[in-house]
Amino acid sequence: MPNVLRCGRFELALDRPLVMGVVNVTPDSFYDGGRHASTEAAIAHARRLAREGADIVDVGGESSRPGAEAVPLEEELARVLPVLDGLRDLALPISIDTTKPEAMRAALAHGAAMINDIGALGAPGALAAVAASDAAVCLMHLRGEPKSMQADPAYGDVVAEVRDFLAARVAACEAAGIARARIAIDPGFGFGKTLAHNLALTRRLDVLAGIGVPVVAGWSRKSSLGRITGRGAEERLAASLAAALIAVERGARIVRVHDVAATRDALAVLAAVQGAP
Repeated sequence: MPNVLRCGRFELALDRPLVMGVVNVTPDSFYDGGRHASTEAAIAHARRLAREGADIVDVGGESSRPGAEAVPLEEELARVLPVLDGLRDLALPISIDTTKPEAMRAALAHGAAMINDIGALGAPGALAAVAASDAAVCLMHLRGEPKSMQADPAYGDVVAEVRDFLAARVAACEAAGIARARIAIDPGFGFGKTLAHNLALTRRLDVLAGIGVPVVAGWSRKSSLGRITGRGAEERLAASLAAALIAVERGARIVRVHDVAATRDALAVLAAVQGAP
């Protein structure tokens, strides 16, 4: 595995777990929809996450929660481009969470250093959009589409199927000229997967890590944690921290979270224990 993740002008060392902070510039995201929907609120939140210790800030203008409707390109760009412009001076990479090649190209022109694509650059033109840049990319596994992905997801062997899909997408990226040091992968917890599928993937994150690029784990506040604990999204911080630590112990190198400061504290304790004599 590369020892750094190259994100445009940034190189992030992978000798410790990285924290990706979430900024949803949307009215309908499952946890914080509407809280940061204005440009000013989104910029302020991104800066807060940076102060709390985020290594990457992930900005999204289209909700991918189960049942979400697609957002027109023009509306997505109107949400995210002013935020990217307002964060150009931030001393860490800004990721754009999108599936649309046109949005990728526009975001890259406005300073984005990473593309986080739940479609794993599967849309026509997406591979070329990233290959023409020096940005990083996170390739996620998704079964179906957000509107219907949780209807009845089924797998023969979820770990093997997700591994094979992501390995094939990494190979496609490399064939398109995207260096391995620019690639991360995400199993897509909750994206066309039941609780049992999510747990199986978490137990075997080492299998995904074996592909040879950093694994991103995005358990934060998700409904699967609610099914385990019986708690609503607002009360899932403890469960989210537990899931992040387990994911890191099983091989994740990046955790995508809403609660950066608390996650950094939890990871600091894990690092202290792992480093103790």
